Amino acid sequence: MKVVAIIQARLGSTRLPNKVMKEVNGKPLIEILLSRLSKSKSINQIVIATSINKENDLLQKFVEKLGYKVYRGSEQNVLERYYLAAKETGADVVIRITGDCPLIDPKVVDEVVSEFLKGGVDYCSNINPPTYPDGLDTEVFSFLALERAYKEATLDSEREHVTPYIRESDSFKKSNVFFSKDHSAERWTVDEPADFKLISQILDHFHPDLSFSWLDVLNLKTIIPNIFSINQEINRNEGQIMGTGQKLWKRAKHIIPGGNMLLSKRSEMFLPEKWPSYFSKAKGCTVWDLDGKEYIDMSIMGIGTNTLGYGHPEVDEAVKKNIGNGNMATFNCPEEVYFAEKLIEIHPWADMVRLARTGGEANAIAVRIARAAAGKDKVAICGYHGWHDWYLSANLSEDDGLSGHLLPGLDPKGVPKNLTGTVFPFNYNQIQELESLVNSQDIGVIVMEVSRNHGPENQFLEKVRKLANERNIVLVFDECTSGFRQNFGGLHKIYGIEPDIAMFGKAIGNGYAITAVIGRREVMESAQTTFISSTFWTERIGPTAALKTLEVMEREKSWEYITNMGNHIRNRWLELAKKYHLDLSVWGMPALSGFTINSKNSLEYKTLITQEMLKKGYLAANSVYVCMEHKQTVVDGYFEMIEPIFMLIEECENGRDVSTLLDGPICHAGFKRLN
Repeated sequence: MKVVAIIQARLGSTRLPNKVMKEVNGKPLIEILLSRLSKSKSINQIVIATSINKENDLLQKFVEKLGYKVYRGSEQNVLERYYLAAKETGADVVIRITGDCPLIDPKVVDEVVSEFLKGGVDYCSNINPPTYPDGLDTEVFSFLALERAYKEATLDSEREHVTPYIRESDSFKKSNVFFSKDHSAERWTVDEPADFKLISQILDHFHPDLSFSWLDVLNLKTIIPNIFSINQEINRNEGQIMGTGQKLWKRAKHIIPGGNMLLSKRSEMFLPEKWPSYFSKAKGCTVWDLDGKEYIDMSIMGIGTNTLGYGHPEVDEAVKKNIGNGNMATFNCPEEVYFAEKLIEIHPWADMVRLARTGGEANAIAVRIARAAAGKDKVAICGYHGWHDWYLSANLSEDDGLSGHLLPGLDPKGVPKNLTGTVFPFNYNQIQELESLVNSQDIGVIVMEVSRNHGPENQFLEKVRKLANERNIVLVFDECTSGFRQNFGGLHKIYGIEPDIAMFGKAIGNGYAITAVIGRREVMESAQTTFISSTFWTERIGPTAALKTLEVMEREKSWEYITNMGNHIRNRWLELAKKYHLDLSVWGMPALSGFTINSKNSLEYKTLITQEMLKKGYLAANSVYVCMEHKQTVVDGYFEMIEPIFMLIEECENGRDVSTLLDGPICHAGFKRLN
C-alpha cells in the first residue's frame, strides 16, 4: 500500500501571513517540518498541497527545490485539494499534516499509521480526543474514505477542513491513538505571532539538531517553563471555528493600537470573539463578511453614515464619474463651491462654509473659528464632539467631566495639562448649569448638540440662544450626527433656533468622507485670522458625493421615511416589551433609535441579542440606525427573528441564568484597553 503524507500549506494565512516561510536559524518552518517528517519509516511520499493563488508561487519554488512534489488546487475547498493530490500520487493511504506544525514528530506519525494499518479502520488519528500537544496532530485515512468524503460532503466547513465529514459520520470505522498522559493543553503549532515566538525559542534551544523528539520538548518545559506560557491563552484549533474576519481582528490587534480606527466599530463593542469584524461588500442594508456570509444590517449602518443605504447607485455613479476625471489636482475642485452654496441655500442664516472630512475635524475647525471670533478661550460643552485635545481636556479635571457626555473611562493622557480649565461640560436641558458656568467662568463659546437621546424641554434652546446673545458668546451647534435625519438640513430648523456656527457630517455623504462647518459671515471670517488648512480637504470625492446625496434626499424626502420607520420600530420594541413583561426604555432620535432593558443584566441581554441575531443572519443589538433600504418587509423579518430572544430574556428575568446562553464574553459598555 502506498502511504502518502499530504501537507496543506499556503502563504495567505489570515492570522500570520507567510508563516510557513518564516525562518528560524536560517531555515523556513516548512523546511524544518519536511526535514523532521522525512524521517518517518512508514511514509512512501511527501506532497505539499497548496492553493492556486499566485502568492504561493514562492512556496512551490522553494519546496520543489528541496526535492518534494507540490500539488496546487482550490484555495477554499481543501477537501478537493487533498482528494486530487492523493489521486494524482496514487495514494492508498493518506496522512494529513498541516503546514503550521513544524515540530511534528515522525515517531508519533508512524505510531498512528501503524494503528491504522492493523486496525481495519477507515480513519485513525491522535486528535479524537487529543492527548498529544497541539502541533503533533496526525490523521490517517484510506483513499476510499477520502473519495467518499469528497463526493458526499456538502457543508463549507466539511470542505474547508478536509476530515470533518469522516470524523462526524457514523458510516466510517474509526480509531484513536492515546498517550498515557493528557498533554493536549500544550500548544506547539504556529498560527499567531506568540506561537512563532515559542517555536523559535524551542528550535533555538536544540539548534542545530532537528531530530529531537516531542518528549524532549516536554522535558524542556520542566527546565524553562516560562517560555511555554507565551501562547497559552490561544485555544486549541480555534482557527477551525473562527471566521476569516475574526482571525483578521486578532491579527489587527497586534499591529494597530486598539485594533482599528474607530472605537464604535471594535468587535468587543458588539460580540467579543464572535463578531465577523470586516466586510467584503455592502449594498442596500445588506453586508457580506470576508467569508461571503450575508447579513441584514439592523444595527448602526456604518455609524449612521448611510441614510440612503449602502452603495446607493446614483451617489456611487457620481463619484465614479469624477474619479475618472481625476480626484486631485493643483487647482481646486469646483464641487466644493457648489456644495457650499447648497448648504447656504438650505440654511439662509449662514453666509460662509468650510469643508473637512471627519466630524472631529469639523468640531476642531468650529471651535478654532469661534474662539478667534470671541477673543476668548473658555468653552462650555454639552454632548460628544470628537477626540481632539480641546474637547478631551474637560477630563483633565479630577471630576472626570465628560462621563455624562461620552463613553465612560476615557483617559486624557497625552492632552497637555495646561489645557485644564478651558472646557466646561454642562448637562442638556439644565439651563441653570450653563448660566452658572457663564457667571463663574469667562465663557466665549458654547458648543452643543441640538438633541441626542432626548429633545429640548422648557424652551431650553431658546434660553441658550438668549444667554449667548446677552453675553456675546458664540453659539455652535454640532449636527454631525443629527443633521439631515429629521428634516432637510439641521435639526435646529425644526426648533427655530439659529446658531452662529453649525457642523454637519455622517449623513451628508452617504458613506463618503465629508463634513461641513457653516456660519454667519462675521464669525466665519475669523478663520482668516488663524490657520486652518489641510491637503485632503480639497479632494473632490467628498463634495461630489454630498451634492448627489442631498439631491437624492431632497427628491425622496428621506428624512420623512427614516423618521417614520424609526418611530414604527420603537413602537414595536415597546409592544414586545409589554408582551414579555420587560422594563424597556427607548432613546435617541427616531432615525437613530435604541432601547435599554432596565435590568442588572442589561449588558448581558444586549450581548445575547447580538449573538442570536447574528446566527439568524442579522447585525442587530439594541439600536437601529434607519436607512431608506429598511423597507417594511425587512423590518417585519427583523421582528420575527428578535421576538423569540425577547421571550428568552423574559425567562432570564424570571430566574434563568443568562450566562448559560452566552457563547463568549459580554460586550463592552465603554472604553477599555485591548490587549
